[in-house]
Amino acid sequence: MLEESLIADLVTDLPAAVRLQRLVSTLRSHFACGAVGILRLEYDVLKPVALHGLVREALGRRFVVSQHPRLAAILTSRNPVRFEPGSELPDPYDGLLADQPGQALPVHDCMGISLYVEGRCWGVLTLDALEADRFTDVAVYELQRYSLLVEASVRMTELEQANRALRLNHQHEGEQNRELPERYELIGQSSGLQQILQELTVVASSDLPVLLLGETGVGKELFARHLHRCSSRRNKPMVYVNCAALPESLAETELFGHVRGAFSGAHGERMGRFEAADEGTLFLDEVGELPLSIQAKLLRVLQNGEIQRLGSDKQRQVNVRIVAATNRDLHQQVKMGEFRADLYHRLSVYPLPIPPLRERQDDIPLLAGHFLELNRSRLGMRALRLSASAELGLINYSWPGNIRELEHVISRAAIKALSRGAQRSDIVTIEPDLLDIFDGMQNLPDSENYRVDELSHVTLRQGVEQIQKSLIRQAVDKNNGSWSQAARQLDLDPSNLHKLAQRLGLK
Repeated sequence: MLEESLIADLVTDLPAAVRLQRLVSTLRSHFACGAVGILRLEYDVLKPVALHGLVREALGRRFVVSQHPRLAAILTSRNPVRFEPGSELPDPYDGLLADQPGQALPVHDCMGISLYVEGRCWGVLTLDALEADRFTDVAVYELQRYSLLVEASVRMTELEQANRALRLNHQHEGEQNRELPERYELIGQSSGLQQILQELTVVASSDLPVLLLGETGVGKELFARHLHRCSSRRNKPMVYVNCAALPESLAETELFGHVRGAFSGAHGERMGRFEAADEGTLFLDEVGELPLSIQAKLLRVLQNGEIQRLGSDKQRQVNVRIVAATNRDLHQQVKMGEFRADLYHRLSVYPLPIPPLRERQDDIPLLAGHFLELNRSRLGMRALRLSASAELGLINYSWPGNIRELEHVISRAAIKALSRGAQRSDIVTIEPDLLDIFDGMQNLPDSENYRVDELSHVTLRQGVEQIQKSLIRQAVDKNNGSWSQAARQLDLDPSNLHKLAQRLGLK
């Protein structure tokens, strides 16, 4: 029956993400286990692409193979690998199972198999069970048998992605063109993010200048690198320039280079950033900070594609695609005379706003999971995770500092947990009191249904849950039982409100 179900999904026209998610769900049901995951290998990192039975933030984690011996053992074998319940090797999913969040798994069964596509190792399939001896010899044999259908599903996904790339007039990126995923990867599955990525992929096929607009910390550089990777210039260099860090006295030589003797200390010739980016992409970050004198010279380059090294009378031709970024209102700066109108129009041929993190609530757990795994690795911890109330707090926070602030909040919380006595060998759970964003219980309205002094006899987590229940009840009552309107009043995604209400026992 499992085989028929897998084949049916394989031949049915389904989106790739839906096909793989149905696959892990079907496998979890068949093997009656706690969790199933499909992870893709990118360099030395395993990236989850479909999970069932794990907390949502696990999708944002990136598992460095050398730091996870179980995953390494699965990758090095072409046959199924089963780990005995008493195995001393740490499990990468400790504390992440959705059915028992935050609890250690001292006795459970685990097995997995490597997945191959066209003769190369594509990734792994993992299965975890809470009960000892769940995976018998028969189960191991079935895993070997069904792995062929899993590989077929993965291959189908690869083909669909390649066809989509061709439809957008791009070749599928080869191994040599992929940057390290943990450094430049855009993490998230929200509709807003996917729309931006789709738009970037389309505009990448042209050489139009692109102006990325967004608040500090939204990751504008990552979006610029995504555009470069999707363009025909991806095999050429992408050169980064932080305009805010360019002193006016050095900006010209940094951008355009200089010849020997151009100024005191110029003992030889030096190419500038434009020449270094020839045939590639030049990313001008914080372009609104450029001095007016440099703006005029930058405009000349954009108009005719010619640069002139400082101290030289020779013109040099360059072919550079410009991507600029700013957190300023350049249109307003033009009105105030702080930015040249002609340069603004040259740079903003295709302006693209990047949404702040508060508008990407569905991505917050994934990004948090990514930073949790990074800090677990840096601090040498067995496992690091969020409590349900801490995750809810992250989702509801306004994030004025965006993704950069989220990264710092998670890093500080991990260090605080260790400084307060948590052991690196334990499954460490971050509670709301370790997060800086809960200072003063901000944004909580007065309510006749609770008083803070009445909560002095309970733990912080219990107090937060009581407050959450009170606020939800009030919102639902005020909106005549409409949960969608209550979600709007509470500034929550409706699906998140339903999940929270279920966890709190309100539904």
